[in-house]
Amino acid sequence: MNDVQAITDPFEIQFPRLGWTFHINPTAFTIFGIDIQWYGLIITFGLILALVYVMPKMKRFGLDGERAIDAIIGGVLGGIVGARAYYVILNWDDYKGNFKAIINTRNGGLAIYGGIIGAVIVGLLICRIRKVKFLPMLDITVLGFLIGQGVGRWGNFVNQEAFGTNTGNIFGMTGGTIQDTIFRNTTYADGSMLNLDIDYLQPVHPCFLYESAWCLLGFLFISTYSKRRKYDGQILLMYMAWYGAERFVVEGLRTDSLMAGNIRFSQMLSLVICLASVVIQIIMFFRVKRDPEKYVLYCNTEESKKMLEEARRLRHGDDDEEYDEIIDNNGDENAPEENIQEENENGTDY
Repeated sequence: MNDVQAITDPFEIQFPRLGWTFHINPTAFTIFGIDIQWYGLIITFGLILALVYVMPKMKRFGLDGERAIDAIIGGVLGGIVGARAYYVILNWDDYKGNFKAIINTRNGGLAIYGGIIGAVIVGLLICRIRKVKFLPMLDITVLGFLIGQGVGRWGNFVNQEAFGTNTGNIFGMTGGTIQDTIFRNTTYADGSMLNLDIDYLQPVHPCFLYESAWCLLGFLFISTYSKRRKYDGQILLMYMAWYGAERFVVEGLRTDSLMAGNIRFSQMLSLVICLASVVIQIIMFFRVKRDPEKYVLYCNTEESKKMLEEARRLRHGDDDEEYDEIIDNNGDENAPEENIQEENENGTDY
């Protein structure tokens, strides 16, 4: 590995072997005296993209979007609280007694696993209240997670954080803030990188880039497969294995891992999640193969079809007389369900 020059501009970011240089101020703009950070804007953009993808796909999973949106909103709020709580708890010595610092997320400090845990807990609670099926909801939600994570990781790029140890690969990066962070934490007695073999004048692994690329690739693969899923919950399990495997590897490269004693907490959690998912998928593979009729997708059940028809009627203002007329004209009560099937195939949104 070749040394790079010291960078005095904290906003300068370089990819030396690619010959790329960027100057990015983490503050996008200021409004009414409040600095608006690129970090928050990028995460918000990822969330919006996830919603744009997820909402029209609800009916493919047998869900009514108007009921599901309540769970999504609750999940977003729960995710923000969970992500911050996870990060603060594992860095409690830096935050105890400072409430302002605990709630200040404008400069980062959100942990993805905490966000997932918080989103799932609150989202499923609202699913129960709104009578939305858990597993289909989780299946479509994790596809949104992959979009949000793939885009949101670029907030780490702007902040020059979540980087790894030194590397000589073509994607190695450096920057003014990166160099300053490494220098301070390898020089001062209380530095967090004293035990790491890392040189601030050499490029480091762009861990944000690895994770972003892996999540977006995972989205393409898993979303395509979702059309051929065999049982509710399969997409959730695929996400757990896909993301858990990547995070286990990349977490081992990072210099800022959240620690529980001498253990990289997120790395350990990733391994457990990945292995558990693989084992469950193997078990489910043989169960479905042995008795496929037992595992009917919720979207193919009478309950789902009737719920979607009821939602459609309410949305379009159909009354009971019109509904009865539809049944009479078609000769049986399955007609509305057949209409749903036809509308689903034609892409009509409920």
